[in-house]
Amino acid sequence: MTQAMHQILVIEDEPGIRAVLRVLLEAEKYRVIEAGNAERGEIEARSHKPDLVLIDLGLPDEDGVAVIRRLREWSPMPIVVLSARTMESQKVAALDAGADDYVTKPFGAPELLARVRAGLRRSIRGAQALPELTLAGIRVDLTRRTASGTTGAVHLTPLEFRVLECLARQAGMIVTSRQLLREAWGPDRTGDSGALRVCIKGLRDKLEPDAHRPRFLVTEAGIGYRLRTGDSDEA
Repeated sequence: MTQAMHQILVIEDEPGIRAVLRVLLEAEKYRVIEAGNAERGEIEARSHKPDLVLIDLGLPDEDGVAVIRRLREWSPMPIVVLSARTMESQKVAALDAGADDYVTKPFGAPELLARVRAGLRRSIRGAQALPELTLAGIRVDLTRRTASGTTGAVHLTPLEFRVLECLARQAGMIVTSRQLLREAWGPDRTGDSGALRVCIKGLRDKLEPDAHRPRFLVTEAGIGYRLRTGDSDEA
């Protein structure tokens, strides 16, 4: 699928921001659908079945988090939040409701477009086999659960593989700590952030060129983690 075939729905009440987004996205050959409020946004989403949604949280008729939650009831389409809300609790609420990523206003064009590309890649991958990762010369086969570098095999524990798998399925996107804990440890361990930090440290020690300055396993403070790979288009 080429970029020209991708439809992106922008749910944003500010006409000026919608205009900027349209110019940015159409310059990249995306097709843009606009909605100025929550009600119209849901109508357009059901009518057009877009490939990705960009949504503001501060909509005039309803909070965007409620819209995200309802969209998630019937569609797995990638949802990227664009919002001036900067509190970590607000970001976590949007991600827990089903958003895939969060870009804070004011945003830079390269960052926004990178998030859009990452979201579309996640959608295309869908139910495909787990990807193979190459991180600074270390090849990780998530299907066979093997890892090797120039000096030989790299030992990852089953838990480390599970965390890496969760991040790889949404490469380039934010994955909340709660989601990682739920998928890797189970629903009864979603509050054990200390165990997650220990696991991420282990992965960094084994996969990062410099574990103290991570390039691939990046912390999103107060929210979770993001896996940056060679094709993540991340600055």
